[in-house]
Amino acid sequence: MNVSGKIHPTAIIHPDADISENVSVGPFSIIDENVSIGKGTVIGNNVTITGRTSIGKNNKIFHSSSIGEIPQDKKYNDEDTKLIIGDNNTIREFCTINKGTAQDKGKTIIGNNNWIMAYVHIAHDCIIKNDCIFANASNIAGHVEIDDYAILGGFTGVHQFCKIGAHIITAVGTVVYKDIPPYIIAAGNDSNTRPNGINAEGLKRRGFSREAIQKIKQAYKIIYRDENSIDEALIQLKELASEFKEINLFIEFINRSKRGLVR
Repeated sequence: MNVSGKIHPTAIIHPDADISENVSVGPFSIIDENVSIGKGTVIGNNVTITGRTSIGKNNKIFHSSSIGEIPQDKKYNDEDTKLIIGDNNTIREFCTINKGTAQDKGKTIIGNNNWIMAYVHIAHDCIIKNDCIFANASNIAGHVEIDDYAILGGFTGVHQFCKIGAHIITAVGTVVYKDIPPYIIAAGNDSNTRPNGINAEGLKRRGFSREAIQKIKQAYKIIYRDENSIDEALIQLKELASEFKEINLFIEFINRSKRGLVR
Protein backbone atom coordinates (compact mmCIF):
# COMPACT_ATOMS: atom_id res chain seq x y z
CA MET A 1 0.00 0.00 0.00
CA ASN A 2 1.26 3.45 -0.86
CA VAL A 3 1.72 5.45 2.38
CA SER A 4 3.27 8.55 0.81
CA GLY A 5 0.03 10.27 -0.11
CA LYS A 6 0.30 9.50 -3.83
CA ILE A 7 -2.24 8.48 -6.44
CA HIS A 8 -1.01 5.60 -8.58
CA PRO A 9 -1.19 6.46 -12.31
CA THR A 10 -3.38 3.40 -13.03
CA ALA A 11 -6.03 4.42 -10.48
CA ILE A 12 -9.26 5.81 -11.97
CA ILE A 13 -10.65 8.71 -9.94
CA HIS A 14 -13.66 10.72 -11.07
CA PRO A 15 -12.80 14.42 -11.33
CA ASP A 16 -15.73 15.30 -9.04
CA ALA A 17 -14.65 12.94 -6.24
CA ASP A 18 -13.56 14.83 -3.11
CA ILE A 19 -10.11 13.52 -2.18
CA SER A 20 -8.42 15.25 0.77
CA GLU A 21 -4.73 15.84 1.26
CA ASN A 22 -2.32 13.01 1.91
CA VAL A 23 -4.66 10.31 0.59
CA SER A 24 -2.97 7.34 -1.08
CA VAL A 25 -4.68 5.31 -3.79
CA GLY A 26 -3.07 2.11 -5.07
CA PRO A 27 -2.92 0.58 -8.56
CA PHE A 28 -6.12 -0.11 -10.49
CA SER A 29 -8.46 1.24 -7.81
CA ILE A 30 -11.62 3.06 -8.87
CA ILE A 31 -13.17 5.99 -7.00
CA ASP A 32 -16.48 7.27 -8.34
CA GLU A 33 -18.09 10.69 -8.61
CA ASN A 34 -19.95 10.99 -5.29
CA VAL A 35 -17.18 9.69 -3.05
CA SER A 36 -15.40 11.80 -0.43
CA ILE A 37 -12.26 10.59 1.36
CA GLY A 38 -10.71 12.27 4.40
CA LYS A 39 -7.04 13.10 4.82
CA GLY A 40 -4.51 10.42 5.59
CA THR A 41 -6.67 7.57 4.31
CA VAL A 42 -4.84 4.80 2.43
CA ILE A 43 -6.57 2.86 -0.33
CA GLY A 44 -4.91 -0.34 -1.57
CA ASN A 45 -4.92 -1.78 -5.07
CA ASN A 46 -8.01 -2.99 -6.95
CA VAL A 47 -10.38 -1.31 -4.49
CA THR A 48 -13.73 -0.01 -5.80
CA ILE A 49 -15.38 2.85 -3.89
CA THR A 50 -18.67 3.91 -5.38
CA GLY A 51 -22.07 5.39 -4.56
CA ARG A 52 -22.63 8.36 -2.29
CA THR A 53 -19.89 7.27 0.08
CA SER A 54 -18.20 9.39 2.74
CA ILE A 55 -14.98 8.07 4.28
CA GLY A 56 -13.29 9.93 7.14
CA LYS A 57 -9.66 10.38 8.17
CA ASN A 58 -6.82 7.90 8.53
CA ASN A 59 -8.64 4.81 7.35
CA LYS A 60 -6.81 1.88 5.74
CA ILE A 61 -8.71 -0.04 3.07
CA PHE A 62 -6.82 -3.05 1.74
CA HIS A 63 -6.89 -4.50 -1.73
CA SER A 64 -9.90 -5.89 -3.60
CA SER A 65 -12.53 -4.48 -1.25
CA SER A 66 -15.86 -3.17 -2.56
CA ILE A 67 -17.11 -0.13 -0.67
CA GLY A 68 -20.45 1.64 -1.21
CA GLU A 69 -21.94 -0.69 -3.79
CA ILE A 70 -25.73 -0.97 -4.16
CA PRO A 71 -27.59 -3.16 -1.62
CA GLN A 72 -28.22 -6.83 -2.23
CA ASP A 73 -31.93 -6.12 -1.86
CA LYS A 74 -34.49 -6.63 -4.64
CA LYS A 75 -36.47 -3.62 -3.40
CA TYR A 76 -33.61 -1.28 -4.19
CA ASN A 77 -34.54 0.89 -7.18
CA ASP A 78 -31.55 3.17 -7.68
CA GLU A 79 -32.45 5.51 -4.80
CA ASP A 80 -29.82 8.03 -3.70
CA THR A 81 -28.75 6.33 -0.49
CA LYS A 82 -25.47 6.58 1.43
CA LEU A 83 -22.57 4.86 3.12
CA ILE A 84 -20.84 6.78 5.90
CA ILE A 85 -17.53 5.56 7.36
CA GLY A 86 -15.81 7.41 10.20
CA ASP A 87 -12.14 7.70 11.16
CA ASN A 88 -9.28 5.30 11.89
CA ASN A 89 -10.92 2.14 10.61
CA THR A 90 -9.01 -0.79 9.16
CA ILE A 91 -10.83 -2.69 6.39
CA ARG A 92 -8.87 -5.69 5.22
CA GLU A 93 -8.84 -7.60 1.93
CA PHE A 94 -11.99 -8.57 0.00
CA CYS A 95 -14.48 -6.84 2.30
CA THR A 96 -17.87 -5.76 0.93
CA ILE A 97 -19.81 -2.89 2.50
CA ASN A 98 -23.11 -1.80 0.93
CA LYS A 99 -24.95 1.50 1.13
CA GLY A 100 -28.45 1.86 2.63
CA THR A 101 -31.96 1.47 1.26
CA ALA A 102 -34.85 3.91 1.00
CA GLN A 103 -37.02 1.48 2.95
CA ASP A 104 -34.95 2.00 6.10
CA LYS A 105 -32.55 4.75 7.19
CA GLY A 106 -31.25 5.38 3.69
CA LYS A 107 -27.68 4.90 4.92
CA THR A 108 -25.22 2.40 6.29
CA ILE A 109 -23.05 3.83 9.07
CA ILE A 110 -19.68 2.64 10.37
CA GLY A 111 -18.14 4.61 13.24
CA ASN A 112 -14.52 4.98 14.32
CA ASN A 113 -11.59 2.70 15.22
CA ASN A 114 -13.13 -0.52 13.92
CA TRP A 115 -10.99 -3.47 12.84
CA ILE A 116 -12.70 -5.33 10.00
CA MET A 117 -10.83 -8.40 8.86
CA ALA A 118 -10.73 -10.08 5.44
CA TYR A 119 -13.88 -11.25 3.63
CA VAL A 120 -16.29 -9.50 6.02
CA HIS A 121 -19.64 -8.47 4.54
CA ILE A 122 -21.63 -5.56 6.03
CA ALA A 123 -25.02 -5.23 4.36
CA HIS A 124 -27.33 -2.27 3.81
CA ASP A 125 -28.66 -0.08 6.62
CA CYS A 126 -26.36 -1.49 9.30
CA ILE A 127 -25.16 0.74 12.12
CA ILE A 128 -21.73 -0.26 13.41
CA LYS A 129 -20.53 1.92 16.25
CA ASN A 130 -16.93 2.22 17.49
CA ASP A 131 -13.96 0.02 18.42
CA CYS A 132 -15.49 -3.21 17.10
CA ILE A 133 -13.54 -6.20 15.80
CA PHE A 134 -15.05 -8.43 13.10
CA ALA A 135 -12.91 -11.50 12.46
CA ASN A 136 -12.46 -13.11 9.05
CA ALA A 137 -15.57 -13.95 7.00
CA SER A 138 -18.09 -12.55 9.47
CA ASN A 139 -21.31 -11.81 7.59
CA ILE A 140 -23.70 -9.14 8.80
CA ALA A 141 -27.13 -8.97 7.17
CA GLY A 142 -29.17 -5.83 6.59
CA HIS A 143 -30.58 -3.53 9.28
CA VAL A 144 -28.26 -4.89 12.01
CA GLU A 145 -27.09 -2.62 14.86
CA ILE A 146 -23.81 -3.36 16.66
CA ASP A 147 -22.69 -1.34 19.68
CA ASP A 148 -19.20 -0.31 20.84
CA TYR A 149 -16.41 -2.84 21.47
CA ALA A 150 -18.30 -5.82 20.08
CA ILE A 151 -16.15 -8.70 18.83
CA LEU A 152 -17.46 -11.17 16.26
CA GLY A 153 -15.48 -14.40 15.98
CA GLY A 154 -14.57 -15.71 12.55
CA PHE A 155 -17.45 -16.93 10.37
CA THR A 156 -20.08 -15.38 12.64
CA GLY A 157 -23.35 -14.85 10.78
CA VAL A 158 -25.83 -12.22 11.96
CA HIS A 159 -29.48 -12.37 10.84
CA GLN A 160 -31.15 -9.20 9.56
CA PHE A 161 -32.61 -6.77 12.11
CA CYS A 162 -30.61 -8.23 15.01
CA LYS A 163 -29.10 -5.97 17.66
CA ILE A 164 -25.76 -6.73 19.30
CA GLY A 165 -24.76 -5.03 22.54
CA ALA A 166 -21.51 -3.43 23.63
CA HIS A 167 -18.53 -5.48 24.87
CA ILE A 168 -19.86 -8.84 23.62
CA ILE A 169 -17.87 -11.58 21.98
CA THR A 170 -19.07 -14.46 19.79
CA ALA A 171 -17.35 -17.79 19.30
CA VAL A 172 -16.13 -18.94 15.89
CA GLY A 173 -19.01 -19.92 13.62
CA THR A 174 -21.74 -18.43 15.79
CA VAL A 175 -25.10 -17.88 14.09
CA VAL A 176 -27.03 -14.95 15.55
CA TYR A 177 -30.81 -15.05 15.15
CA LYS A 178 -31.75 -13.02 18.23
CA ASP A 179 -30.38 -9.99 20.04
CA ILE A 180 -27.23 -10.35 22.15
CA PRO A 181 -27.25 -8.15 25.28
CA PRO A 182 -24.10 -6.23 26.29
CA TYR A 183 -21.18 -7.93 28.02
CA ILE A 184 -22.21 -11.45 26.91
CA ILE A 185 -20.22 -14.33 25.42
CA ALA A 186 -22.45 -16.05 22.82
CA ALA A 187 -21.87 -19.32 21.00
CA GLY A 188 -23.82 -21.72 18.81
CA ASN A 189 -24.09 -22.60 15.14
CA ASP A 190 -27.86 -22.94 14.78
CA SER A 191 -31.04 -21.44 16.22
CA ASN A 192 -29.90 -22.61 19.68
CA THR A 193 -27.14 -20.01 20.02
CA ARG A 194 -26.88 -19.36 23.76
CA PRO A 195 -25.16 -17.05 26.26
CA ASN A 196 -22.06 -18.44 27.94
CA GLY A 197 -21.33 -16.00 30.75
CA ILE A 198 -19.88 -12.52 30.45
CA ASN A 199 -16.82 -11.27 28.59
CA ALA A 200 -14.88 -10.70 31.81
CA GLU A 201 -11.44 -10.70 30.20
CA GLY A 202 -12.48 -8.07 27.68
CA LEU A 203 -13.92 -5.90 30.44
CA LYS A 204 -10.68 -6.13 32.44
CA ARG A 205 -8.69 -5.02 29.39
CA ARG A 206 -10.98 -2.01 28.99
CA GLY A 207 -10.51 -0.86 32.57
CA PHE A 208 -13.69 -2.05 34.25
CA SER A 209 -13.18 -2.35 38.01
CA ARG A 210 -13.36 -5.72 39.74
CA GLU A 211 -16.47 -4.58 41.59
CA ALA A 212 -18.19 -3.46 38.37
CA ILE A 213 -17.43 -6.82 36.74
CA GLN A 214 -18.91 -8.62 39.75
CA LYS A 215 -22.09 -6.56 39.45
CA ILE A 216 -22.29 -7.30 35.72
CA LYS A 217 -22.03 -11.01 36.61
CA GLN A 218 -24.84 -10.48 39.09
CA ALA A 219 -26.94 -8.83 36.38
CA TYR A 220 -26.24 -11.78 34.06
CA LYS A 221 -27.47 -14.13 36.80
CA ILE A 222 -30.65 -12.08 37.16
CA ILE A 223 -31.37 -12.36 33.43
CA TYR A 224 -30.23 -15.91 32.76
CA ARG A 225 -29.93 -17.98 35.94
CA ASP A 226 -32.70 -16.93 38.33
CA GLU A 227 -35.68 -17.98 36.18
CA ASN A 228 -36.98 -14.42 36.02
CA SER A 229 -39.24 -13.16 33.29
CA ILE A 230 -37.82 -10.21 31.37
CA ASP A 231 -40.12 -7.83 33.28
CA GLU A 232 -39.02 -9.30 36.61
CA ALA A 233 -35.38 -9.06 35.57
CA LEU A 234 -35.77 -5.41 34.58
CA ILE A 235 -37.08 -4.50 38.04
CA GLN A 236 -34.04 -6.05 39.71
CA LEU A 237 -31.65 -4.56 37.15
CA LYS A 238 -32.97 -1.07 37.84
CA GLU A 239 -32.25 -1.54 41.54
CA LEU A 240 -28.73 -2.68 40.74
CA ALA A 241 -28.20 0.21 38.31
CA SER A 242 -28.90 2.74 41.06
CA GLU A 243 -25.44 1.88 42.43
CA PHE A 244 -23.61 0.80 39.26
CA LYS A 245 -24.16 2.75 36.06
CA GLU A 246 -22.65 -0.11 34.00
CA ILE A 247 -25.92 -2.03 34.48
CA ASN A 248 -27.79 0.64 32.53
CA LEU A 249 -26.44 -0.87 29.31
CA PHE A 250 -28.47 -4.02 30.05
CA ILE A 251 -31.63 -2.02 30.75
CA GLU A 252 -31.35 0.21 27.69
CA PHE A 253 -30.60 -2.75 25.44
CA ILE A 254 -33.48 -4.90 26.68
CA ASN A 255 -35.88 -1.99 26.21
CA ARG A 256 -34.92 -1.60 22.55
CA SER A 257 -34.71 -5.29 21.70
CA LYS A 258 -37.31 -6.41 19.19
CA ARG A 259 -36.26 -9.92 18.16
CA GLY A 260 -35.91 -11.17 21.72
CA LEU A 261 -32.71 -12.07 23.58
CA VAL A 262 -30.51 -15.10 23.07
CA ARG A 263 -31.51 -17.44 25.90
